[in-house]
Amino acid sequence: MSETLLNWDAYLSVASLSDIGMRRSNNQDNLSVSLASSIEQWQRRGHLFVVADGMGAHAAGELASKLAVDHIPHLYAKFDDVPAAEALKKAVNYANTEIHRRGQANEDFHNMGTTCSVLALLPSGAVVAHVGDSRVYRLRRNRLEQLTFDHSLVWEMKYSGQLTDAEEASGRIPKNVITRSLGPYAESKVDLEGPFPIQVNDIYLLCSDGLSGLVSDQEIGSLLANLPPNEASQVLVDLANLRGGPDNITCIIVQVKHPSLATAGSEKSPSMSSAMAVKTSKQWLPAALPAVAAVAAILLYFFGFRQWAWISGAIGLVFLVWFLIRLIGAYQGNSRGQTPPRFGRGPYTQLVCASGKDVTNQLREITLQLKKGAEDENWDIDLTALNALLQKAELASKNGASPDVVRAYARCISFMMDQLRNQQG
Repeated sequence: MSETLLNWDAYLSVASLSDIGMRRSNNQDNLSVSLASSIEQWQRRGHLFVVADGMGAHAAGELASKLAVDHIPHLYAKFDDVPAAEALKKAVNYANTEIHRRGQANEDFHNMGTTCSVLALLPSGAVVAHVGDSRVYRLRRNRLEQLTFDHSLVWEMKYSGQLTDAEEASGRIPKNVITRSLGPYAESKVDLEGPFPIQVNDIYLLCSDGLSGLVSDQEIGSLLANLPPNEASQVLVDLANLRGGPDNITCIIVQVKHPSLATAGSEKSPSMSSAMAVKTSKQWLPAALPAVAAVAAILLYFFGFRQWAWISGAIGLVFLVWFLIRLIGAYQGNSRGQTPPRFGRGPYTQLVCASGKDVTNQLREITLQLKKGAEDENWDIDLTALNALLQKAELASKNGASPDVVRAYARCISFMMDQLRNQQG
């Protein structure tokens, strides 16, 4: 396969979706998926994913988020003379500068802003750059972790000890008040998180608060664990819309499928470990050259060929210096590769989210409510197809196959939402 036409389908499964929601007149969310175009680019800069949630009157929020998702991938690739994490932070800061400049230049766009969450999947691990309350999650097996810290008033007060769990649950502090964004100010404060080790079957979710504010972490984890990314993204958006859809809803789901993308040293990347061992062994082969030259010098001196002995000794000394220089350089390079600097304090939340009865019961109840609403309102629904899907769900439930139950009811919901979108009037 030509590196310039590299197809990553065997390595990654990626799904992205942005929905206007139920109450907004325009979509102020934007997203970007930038897969490496070659092996060399992957090794240098990996794959990049961006979600941005804009804020501002008129079309200001839409413009702010569009500037973020357009500029960050371009700037990240441009800053190729610095480490990837540093380039990521610089790209977000430069995007802030451009958004701020555009906002100051036009009164209609004054103080426009956007949240921004960026995920880079690199050979050294997953690195996140983050401003605002859009989130990045990682699902590993049955554990869902939030890798980002919400820059919101609720989270800031909670983590500083000014807000109890009970006060948070009461809704006394609005959840949609954010403390950081790109654009309103000339300078921005960007959080870096990671690098987090990558394993085969890891699933990453980037989403705006239009999703995370209406769908629980337990539901997110169960759907990510039991549905392929393209289906999971649709069901997550459908659930947010069924619960009112007061905001735009955007998500990117990325699943790691191939061991070559796993971090070196992780339990899922034996091929990379083997390659590292071979490389290390080859680094010691030049040690034989000064040793051979030294033995030759001793033998020549012993047999009376002193001039040749001195020449051989000098050659051996040159080989020894050359070998030491190579060894030091290799050691420093390997040290940098094996222990990259660590950023941030994430993950900030962790939840074991096996497919339990709570989630399946919720999905079942939603499906039955949708069916009853369709029958009561005489909507033009293919009830035969819906009943067939429900029968599969009930059968899976009787057999006690929780993952199958989650999949079945999730597909019922997406089927019904697809039918409802096609209703006239």
